[in-house]
Amino acid sequence: MNKVYSNLSNIQIELLKLYKNNIPDKYLFDIKLMLSNYFAQKASDAMDSFAKEKNISEQDYINWANEHNRAKTGN
Repeated sequence: MNKVYSNLSNIQIELLKLYKNNIPDKYLFDIKLMLSNYFAQKASDAMDSFAKEKNISEQDYINWANEHNRAKTGN
């Protein structure tokens, strides 16, 4: 690996190789949107898989959202 790239992740290195030249801001926005959608979908798929494995239901999510688990302070 090139010493310049030693602190970068593999995806950062590939993106740098792809975009050596300046591109319009509109393209940057589109690329950011595609990447964020990609990783959001990966996270959603992982959560769906986890929920299925642990038998977590839609009602469980609703119940958790309505729980009040705040710790009481000494004030």
